[in-house]
Amino acid sequence: MSHQTHTASALIIIDVQQSFAQMPFWTLGDVPAFQSSLLRLEAGCRARGVPVVHIFHVGKGGPFTQESGFVKPLPWLAGAPDVRFQKHTHNAFTDTGLDLWLRRRSIGKLIITGIRTEQCCETTARVGSDIGYAVDYVTEATLTFPMTHSGSGRTYSSEEIKAHTELVLADRFARIVDVDACLAGLLPSA
Repeated sequence: MSHQTHTASALIIIDVQQSFAQMPFWTLGDVPAFQSSLLRLEAGCRARGVPVVHIFHVGKGGPFTQESGFVKPLPWLAGAPDVRFQKHTHNAFTDTGLDLWLRRRSIGKLIITGIRTEQCCETTARVGSDIGYAVDYVTEATLTFPMTHSGSGRTYSSEEIKAHTELVLADRFARIVDVDACLAGLLPSA
């Protein structure tokens, strides 16, 4: 791994797994833009020597069980990660070994990407910040789906959910950045 002038970073790719494509809410509408952003970010991180971490959710039922055969990367996420962890909670730290792996490599900054924006990605950003990591939250390299509020019946669009996530994370738990700003922040200073 190349040494960064500033805090060493790791790209955390959360739950970009085939399990989601089996869910009734899965739609392809936002996937091409998400895929493009994530792959551009991943390539930029790899070119800068930033380790790539894959996190996969393993659940107790349906397409998130190991037995389902869907707990593996979406077909377009072809690159091998530096390390892979499985999680059973909404954050990538609880009982996974991620924190120890990062600390042993003196990594102090997380670049958060993946599926879903407001669930596992946001929760990982919050927990990571709380336990001492700097966090870059790359919203355009996250994916979510419309959700309907059970009380009001109002459906919130993916864009509204992403905007809310940015609102509650910004300046509290994470720096909200796009792919270009994230990659620019990884360049060694002159």
